[in-house]
Amino acid sequence: MTRVRLVAVPVAAALVLGAILLLATGTDPLAAYGAIVSGAFGPDGIGDTLAYAVPAAGMATALAIPLRAGMVNLGGEGQLVLGAVSALAVGLYVPGPGPVKVVLALLAGILAGAAYAALAAVCENRLGVPLLISTLLLSYPAMSLAGYLVRFPMKDAGSSLPQSPQLTEGARLPEIDGVTTGIFLVVAVIAVYTVIDARTPAGFETKVTGWAPRFAAYAGIDRPKLTLRLLAASGGTAGLVGAIAVLGFPYRFIDGALITPQYTWIGLLAALLAGASPLGTLLAAVFFAALTSGGFAMERATQVPRELTAVLQAVLIIFLAAASGVFKRKARRA
Repeated sequence: MTRVRLVAVPVAAALVLGAILLLATGTDPLAAYGAIVSGAFGPDGIGDTLAYAVPAAGMATALAIPLRAGMVNLGGEGQLVLGAVSALAVGLYVPGPGPVKVVLALLAGILAGAAYAALAAVCENRLGVPLLISTLLLSYPAMSLAGYLVRFPMKDAGSSLPQSPQLTEGARLPEIDGVTTGIFLVVAVIAVYTVIDARTPAGFETKVTGWAPRFAAYAGIDRPKLTLRLLAASGGTAGLVGAIAVLGFPYRFIDGALITPQYTWIGLLAALLAGASPLGTLLAAVFFAALTSGGFAMERATQVPRELTAVLQAVLIIFLAAASGVFKRKARRA
């Protein structure tokens, strides 16, 4: 019951505040909210919501994996683009039948992201560089390298834009009604994370470390090994998301295209709000994806700027954080 109140009260408060803002602009709140819902889940909008939800949910899961142990991976963008570029290189230059190239490209994306994230873990374990700093700063060389590659050695010769050539038909992930089949890979990753989190010793060690780091150390949990393992899993998932993005439409790497939608930061917010629980993180990511796609529909239907949905997200996050603190204090007193 407390958990339901923890979510229901902030959501209701955010909707009320949003309604007040809409009334101040002369807009009917019911019409605006209806446009968001129909635009996100209606026949014309569900495809856009799913298309945005795939990378958002994938990155949310990637960042939730170490967050479960109290470790924050701020390098998701670097791991994402490295996974994308690695998958692209395999799709463009490795010979072989199409299905084999797709599998190899996905594996290349996973390995590139995992190795780069593991480097941040090594920086903390061996050099004493805090994980927050190492993951964040390592993102910039990765993004710069990807930008260089698609501007020079991997640039599409027939285009003036910083982008790679399109992948051939055989090296692409198929689509179902405009949604990449990579959605099944993301769901599979979430399912594996759910099972590991709930049913394995590794999941228990991760949760104990997040709950009480000192107790975890006293119990004999090797934090450096756990950090390396969790960061590699996190980076590998982010790299897989990058590979899925490149192997799906528009079947090429465009400099900045994976950074502008802010999948990493939306994913981090979703993971934080859900306490890094697997299913909660998925629901939060889908919710943010629906707000984003529904915001465009609201703008078209009511002439209200879609930036209002960003305001709703920010207000909701603040209310959720405040409600979480209130309920935790009440629990401590009880």
